[in-house]
Amino acid sequence: MSKRASDAESPASKNAANDCLSVLKKYTTVVADTADFNLIAKYKPQDATTNPSLLLAATKMDAYKSLTDDAVEYGKKEGKTPEEVLDKTATKLAVNFGVEILKHVPKRVSTEVDARLSFDKEGSIKKAKEIIALYKAAGIEKERVLVKLASTWEGIQAARELEKEGIHCNLTLLFSFAQAVACAQAGATLISPFVGRILDWNKQFKPEADYSGKNDPGVVSVTKIYNYYKKYGYKTTVMGASFRNTDEIKNLCGCDYLTIGPKLLEDLKNDNGAMTPALNVEDAKKCDLEKIPEMEQKDFLWMHNQDRMAVEKLSDGIRKFGEDGEELLKGLKKILGQ
Repeated sequence: MSKRASDAESPASKNAANDCLSVLKKYTTVVADTADFNLIAKYKPQDATTNPSLLLAATKMDAYKSLTDDAVEYGKKEGKTPEEVLDKTATKLAVNFGVEILKHVPKRVSTEVDARLSFDKEGSIKKAKEIIALYKAAGIEKERVLVKLASTWEGIQAARELEKEGIHCNLTLLFSFAQAVACAQAGATLISPFVGRILDWNKQFKPEADYSGKNDPGVVSVTKIYNYYKKYGYKTTVMGASFRNTDEIKNLCGCDYLTIGPKLLEDLKNDNGAMTPALNVEDAKKCDLEKIPEMEQKDFLWMHNQDRMAVEKLSDGIRKFGEDGEELLKGLKKILGQ
C-alpha cells in the first residue's frame, strides 16, 4: 500500500511516531475540517475544507481581520445593490480564507457554494466559476481548489458540467448509495459521505441496535461506496466526513481521504493504540456489488427515495447549511453596516 500523506516526515520522525494520527496518514490522506491556520499548521493535513460557520467564527478573530476587511472592500466595489455587495463580500471572504489556507497545505482547499443554490444547477455553475475566477485573480490555479456542492440531482449535474471544464468538485451532504453512484457517473473529483450524521439518524430511530466498530451505519455506508468505486474503477475520491468519534475513523483507515475536526485530530494524535487499514483496493475488487446502469434523474430520485435516512438527512443538511450561511450573512451585514 502506498504511503500518501507522510512524505514530509523525516526517517527519524517516522520511526518515533506511532500515534494513531501518524499511522492513519500512512494509508489515508488527512484533511483538516477547520479554517484556523494555527491548527492546520499543527496537524499538517494535506487538504483543508471550510464552511460558513467556520468562516463566521473566524471573522470574529482579530488575527483574520485583514481578510475580512479585504472582502468587505471588494464587495463594496463590485456590488451594485446591497444584496450584491453582501453576496460578493461573502464569496470573496471564503476565497480569501482559502488562499490563506493554501499557504499551509500542500494540496487543495474546498470552498462551498451557497446552500441556497442546492436545487439550482445553472446558479451553482455560475457561482462555482465566480469562485474559481477569484482564486485565479489571487494567483491560485483551479487545480488546487475543490468547489463544494450539495449532492442533489442538480448539484451532481452542475458538477458534471464543471468537471468537463476542468473545475474540480467536492460533492457534499452525501448519505445514500444512489448519490454516490450518480456522483461517480458524473465524474465528480471527490465525494464527502457524512459518517456521523448517518449514525445520529440510526441512533434516533433504532436506539437498541449495536453501532460499535464496523457495525456503525456510517462506516458501513462509506465502506460500501469505497468498495463499489474500487471494484468498477471509478476515479472519484471517497472522503469520509462528519465524524462523531475516533472509532469511526479507525474503521475507515485506508479510505482515500478523511476530513477530521481539530478535537478528533488531537484525540488521534494522543492515542497510541493499535490501528491497521480497514479498507484496501484488493479486498474491494472482490466484493459482490453489482454495477448500477447509467442513471437518469427519475432513476436517481427513485433509488434515493428508498432510503428514508438519506432523504431526511439530505434535506436537514441543506437546511442547516443554509442556516449557517444566513448566520454568516448576518455577521457580514453588521460589518457592512447594512
